[in-house]
Amino acid sequence: MEKLPAEQAVTSVERALPPAVQEALGELVGAAQEGLMALSVGVGLGVLAELMEEEVTEVVGPKGRHDPERSAVRHGHEPGEVTLGGRRVGIERPRARATDGSGEVELSVYRHFADRDPLSRIVLERMLAGVSCRRYGRTGEPVGAEVDELARGTSKSAISRTFIERTRQALGELMARRLHDVRLAVLMLDGIELKGRTNVVALGISTDGVKIPLGLWEGSTENATVATALLSDLVERGLDTTQGVLVVLDGSKALRKAVRDVFGERCPVQRCIRHKERNVLDHLPERDRAGVRRRLRAAWDDKDYHRAIDRLQQLADELERSHPGAAASLREGLAETLTLTRLGIDGQLKRTLASTNPIESMIECVRRSARNVKRWSSGEMAMRWTAAGMLEAERQFRRIIGYQQLAKLAVAIEREVAAEVPTEEVSTLVTA
Repeated sequence: MEKLPAEQAVTSVERALPPAVQEALGELVGAAQEGLMALSVGVGLGVLAELMEEEVTEVVGPKGRHDPERSAVRHGHEPGEVTLGGRRVGIERPRARATDGSGEVELSVYRHFADRDPLSRIVLERMLAGVSCRRYGRTGEPVGAEVDELARGTSKSAISRTFIERTRQALGELMARRLHDVRLAVLMLDGIELKGRTNVVALGISTDGVKIPLGLWEGSTENATVATALLSDLVERGLDTTQGVLVVLDGSKALRKAVRDVFGERCPVQRCIRHKERNVLDHLPERDRAGVRRRLRAAWDDKDYHRAIDRLQQLADELERSHPGAAASLREGLAETLTLTRLGIDGQLKRTLASTNPIESMIECVRRSARNVKRWSSGEMAMRWTAAGMLEAERQFRRIIGYQQLAKLAVAIEREVAAEVPTEEVSTLVTA
């Protein structure tokens, strides 16, 4: 059997079809030359037109048949817009009006596809992925030249307005989260600097090991006033710390003061050992750093709290004469670098919570999302971008490593909060 070339086959098929079908097929063939996506878009817009006409028929009845009981009548067509692949595309939409004069009857099919939320969601995702407002139009799917000519909503100003609106929603969503039903085992605080502006952010870890962005507060520096405002806001939104929660900090005195003022003296605090190590080693010459680093890590790995304290204090005494700055840095908050050890926590959970890595990974996501911002025009802008980045990071979160031991940590903290003894003696209660 002889095979015809593709072009001749299409021509022969077209000749055998009715004129209306030939016209439709010709349009599809033209769209197919621009790619499968353009072909699919053309088909989809045709299906949408048919769906809208079908809904009008359901509402007002078939054309040419008088129905005295009908509740609406056809009212022609008018230009409309639907969201398509990160752009707004113009279409002709049918209209219907109520017979009682109450106004236009809303068509559910058009309302669904005209919703702008999918567009703003795509804009947010692409902007956080590093696409600039100016180049947004280049990132759209190839929907065909004809559709592209009619598209709107991809200009620099339009994308900027959409992004601002969406990030305001993200900020409002984050700052309005109710925390009454959240049982936290760990609360982490840290600051993020954005070209001269500072946001203090809070990350919670539930007793199931789930990481939860809790909120942020804006200020000129990472100071106690800003941190206190953030923690007070969390309490006002329902965060319950009466059963105790472990607070993990990077060693900032301002953050430590805020925790003390809001949560009280007995709130257990774990200082980040990586920050402490870096601070101590920065006071030492290069030749002495390796040996001191080994001794610091050996002490922090020791499972006996009192022995670990003695080892760190002995190291500080040895550094006192030759490097007093390193000795002072080590002694500052020394016991709080061993809080997890005192609570009887070891293994994977200790390695996870002994540093601020979980919250710093979230902060890195914020920095990566905002890497294209050259100038922060206001504190509100910095908060919007930070909130959007935090919620974007939440989509990628997994349960922390060692979460199986969080129940043990929660029990140990409850015992410490309830105990009427100095924290140095709590280790005896925990291991009893």
